[in-house]
Amino acid sequence: MKLISFLKPIILVILLVSLLQLTGFKEVAGFYAQSAALHSGFRDATVETVKNPAKFDYNFTIKDLTGNKVNFETYQGKVIFLNMWATWCGPCRAEMADIQKLYEKIDKEKVAFVMLSIDEDRNSQKVVDYISNKAFSFPVFLPSGYLPEQLQVPSIPTTFVISKDGVVVTKEVGSKNYNTDKFKQFLEDLSN
Repeated sequence: MKLISFLKPIILVILLVSLLQLTGFKEVAGFYAQSAALHSGFRDATVETVKNPAKFDYNFTIKDLTGNKVNFETYQGKVIFLNMWATWCGPCRAEMADIQKLYEKIDKEKVAFVMLSIDEDRNSQKVVDYISNKAFSFPVFLPSGYLPEQLQVPSIPTTFVISKDGVVVTKEVGSKNYNTDKFKQFLEDLSN
């Protein structure tokens, strides 16, 4: 009798998770849970600079969603908001709507946004479709070969803010809410 009482909640959880998985609602539930966490205020991006900031390695190439190659050195002299993400990453997708809102408010002449998808090349159409379906207007890129060691991150999303003088001033790992007045002011202060 005690064993049945003990196993009953475990079996119910297993059944619920299985049902969510089979119906596809697991991904939807995860997305909404991530979104709720982002808007709670506990996941706001930090505006503190890293200790011992490292110089950023601009020596690599990315490509836009039409395949045009862009030498990353073209971003030197600007503040860069560099977000590494993928279409299969729930936390990445959860933060993107707020990144879009921030992008709409920022002076694009002073702050460059680089949304760098690490989806495999063979899945580039997935990236195009996702961005199009969500109507995101920020610039989206894919790697074009080699990425420097700094961008070999163990988990995504990971976001770097690089100053005009080429120093990584912040690095955020995990989904964050960047659409705050504080973070916008942080980017503007860096660009002045």
